[in-house]
Amino acid sequence: MSTERPARTARVQRETSESSIDLSIDLDGTGTSDIETTVPFYDHLLTAFAKHSLTDLTVRAKGDIEIDVHHTVEDVGIALGRAIRDALGDKTGISRYGDALVPLDEALAQAVVDISGRPYLVHTGEPDGFEYHLIGGHFTGSMVRHVFEAITFNAGLTVHVTVLGGRDPHHIAEAEFKAFARAFRQAKALDPLVRGIPSTKGAL
Repeated sequence: MSTERPARTARVQRETSESSIDLSIDLDGTGTSDIETTVPFYDHLLTAFAKHSLTDLTVRAKGDIEIDVHHTVEDVGIALGRAIRDALGDKTGISRYGDALVPLDEALAQAVVDISGRPYLVHTGEPDGFEYHLIGGHFTGSMVRHVFEAITFNAGLTVHVTVLGGRDPHHIAEAEFKAFARAFRQAKALDPLVRGIPSTKGAL
């Protein structure tokens, strides 16, 4: 009888009048990524997420960025959240919890992740006016929270992201994504000491 674990992979295709998304992940990858969202700074953030969470990630996205990047950015976050949920399966043997404190020069961000099955986001600490900054010519600071909301609610994660310091909007956003990635890396990891599903309820 084989005891080999099923692959923790998923593919999500999402088509709306505003965007077209084709996204694939492998939770047990090495951090390899191939990402084209037509929003360059978002590509940069998703590449950082893949690298530091050790998740292989492929994204092809097109949307109505001539109107705004909002639809494309949020829809990719929705697809990523759904792919994470699907790839996790029944969550047998996972560590479940993860936390990380990540600096990027003057910026410092903390993320805590619980693969709980209960969507909840607490997102605090971004400096006043951060949401209005245009980063990389396309991506506004307000999009950071939108992405975390989309991932959290579609993956069924409890996530706390806190900005503890920072001045440069690029550094702040990237530190947040890297902190989330490192915390997620711990939470999704398979723990050889865990038997079954790590919950007294017996389900996550």
